[in-house]
Amino acid sequence: MKLVHTESRFPAIVIQRLSNSIIGSILLSTLVFLIICGAFFAFVGQSPLELFPAIVDAAFGSSYSWTETLLKTAPILLCAIATVLPAKLGLISVGAEGQLYFGALVGTAPVLALIDAPTGLLLPLMLFSAALGGALWAAISGLLKDLFAVNETISTLLLNYVAVLLVNYAVYGPWKDPSNLGWPATAPFPNAAKLPSLGSNLHFGLVLGILAAVVLSSLLARSRWGMALQLMRSNRKLAQAAGLHFGRNVVLVMAIAGALAGIAGITETAMVQGRLQPNLSNGYGLSGFLVAWMAGQHIIKIIPLSILVGGLAASADALQLVAQLPSSSAMVMQGILFISVLAVNGLKTHSSSKSPTIS
Repeated sequence: MKLVHTESRFPAIVIQRLSNSIIGSILLSTLVFLIICGAFFAFVGQSPLELFPAIVDAAFGSSYSWTETLLKTAPILLCAIATVLPAKLGLISVGAEGQLYFGALVGTAPVLALIDAPTGLLLPLMLFSAALGGALWAAISGLLKDLFAVNETISTLLLNYVAVLLVNYAVYGPWKDPSNLGWPATAPFPNAAKLPSLGSNLHFGLVLGILAAVVLSSLLARSRWGMALQLMRSNRKLAQAAGLHFGRNVVLVMAIAGALAGIAGITETAMVQGRLQPNLSNGYGLSGFLVAWMAGQHIIKIIPLSILVGGLAASADALQLVAQLPSSSAMVMQGILFISVLAVNGLKTHSSSKSPTIS
């Protein structure tokens, strides 16, 4: 026996072995990310050696930085879970942004109607209404998929725009607070509609996201329902023969996912914005989608990746102050991170397909 093309394939072997391990894959992804980001900063006339330390410091360099990072992590984490859950059934949902907005809209309704109600009534009602709103908004795409075979990616994408416009209509129209001097927003939320605080500006929404990730991960891995979703995704005919209803589960997983995104919307509205207003999301739905696919649909991996992307989002202010770059540069960095992870996975697949042969 002899090894064919051993020397010529040596770099591919190293890449394959690195990318096959979790730590190696993280290191390779980080290296690719730094290279592409460095090229981007150099292209816009900035020094990567000055910007990278500023970004890290803005995201994780102090207790205040960590608070800002975790504050942005909370909605990203919930939106990422809202993307992963439909994917367990083979669905590609890009509707977390719209579900977040519609959940915030529906969750705001009881707050404005019962603004003087006590916390014991108002807070649970607000959260339930937001979850219901997000669930109903996502279930529309599920029903369209079940009844008319409408592609869920297209329907969820289009419904994003509708939800944003509905929020704009409410805050520019019937829900606009006259005391805002022309600013489109509702009346401020009362303290009774505030979630428990975890110190400073950080709120209980982050805990809700982590709990949702742990519970759903356990359910999907160990319950009959999780096994049923796996079977329906891999072999729908066999699942149907076993008495499993694909369409019914499409609506169910979409509704659960939408409920989580709706909670993300109302927690952001109540705890960060303090009232319902336009642009309540800084692209959290898109960020959650990126996190979900970087995690390879693995729910527990979503938690650290959400913190990482939350840190990139928190670094937007540093990019503005240090380099006078627009805050949208943070979104560019998120895209570069996504590309870096995909590139490493692509190298892994390419290396595996052309690995050295034994003859």
